[in-house]
Amino acid sequence: MLRDAHDLDFVAALDALENKLGHAFADRSLIIRALTHSSHSNETGERNHHLLCNERLEFLGDSVLSLVVSRYLYHHYQNEPEGDLTCMRKDVVCAPALARYARKIGLGECLLLGIGEDRNGGRDNENILADAFEAVLAALYIDTDSSLDAVATFLLPLVEEDLKEYESKGTDRDYKTPLQQFIQQTEGDHLEYVLIHEEGPDHMKVFEVEARLNSNVIGRGKGRSKRKAEQAAAKDALALFGVK
Repeated sequence: MLRDAHDLDFVAALDALENKLGHAFADRSLIIRALTHSSHSNETGERNHHLLCNERLEFLGDSVLSLVVSRYLYHHYQNEPEGDLTCMRKDVVCAPALARYARKIGLGECLLLGIGEDRNGGRDNENILADAFEAVLAALYIDTDSSLDAVATFLLPLVEEDLKEYESKGTDRDYKTPLQQFIQQTEGDHLEYVLIHEEGPDHMKVFEVEARLNSNVIGRGKGRSKRKAEQAAAKDALALFGVK
């Protein structure tokens, strides 16, 4: 049987979610839509089912997420160059991170899924959780009269936990080795790192490097040293290939 917004378990889960968000929705249809996966809306048989799922909210939530995190990084890491800030942001807004945040607030229990998607483990599916988390951010943003601060109050405590991990080991992580190992799976491929730009005074240099595979650019990165820039480029290349 297809679960709906009147299901008692769903209502209880939604109440618990609002507590974790720290916000009671004036327009509950917003949060319900944020929790509605396309597999559920498809099975309702409604003609406009594509407008009843969370995909449009996810679109908005992606931008809200990026802006809140970017604003936080800009103000709290004032000595970091753009390349390092970009790497930090990627770490905390990627699908695995968003799914992790979603699990922490029990988002999976709140989802409205199609019967098949539910049976196939959709409540713990990384992409479904990540998309729903972005949609929830958008719903919160809209219901608070476009307040980025309201979103930040909920979101940043989750993000800060990941940033603490980044601070402790992030700049020392090795992305070049796993990229090299991935490239070596195909015999004859050649990987190189090319410095394409540097700027700033000697004590504040910022380097930009491209990772090139057989002369094709597969990643770019910036850093305060060539080594950091190469690591950032390698990380960018791994993301391109979908390697975690």
